[in-house]
Amino acid sequence: QLQASGGGWVQAGGSLRLSCTASGYTNSISTMAWFRQNEGKEREFIAAGASGRIPDYGDSVKGRFIFSKDTGKNAWYLQMNSLKPEDTAIYYCAARRSWITTAHKHISYDYWGQGTQVTVSS
Repeated sequence: QLQASGGGWVQAGGSLRLSCTASGYTNSISTMAWFRQNEGKEREFIAAGASGRIPDYGDSVKGRFIFSKDTGKNAWYLQMNSLKPEDTAIYYCAARRSWITTAHKHISYDYWGQGTQVTVSS
């Protein structure tokens, strides 16, 4: 089970930090990711990371968002800086058992968190 938290409301230019904690099957998790989605739109890749790999980022967040993880706590994070109104969405954490070259595709993931709302006002 994945539990996402840390969403909220922030003004443009501000920062938020999302957290995702895994429980129940943590030994099988290798790749961790963040996606976001707005109503009527496809789930958008934000970031993904795995042990021994440099995190990958979606083009829309490169240079502003930072992925990190704490293996000992079975948790990963998304530091979101310089937030823009277009970053407003429900953010989901996801995980899978191994690294895959399609880590940027939401269909690659086995486990999903419940989502946390991020709202950025102009």
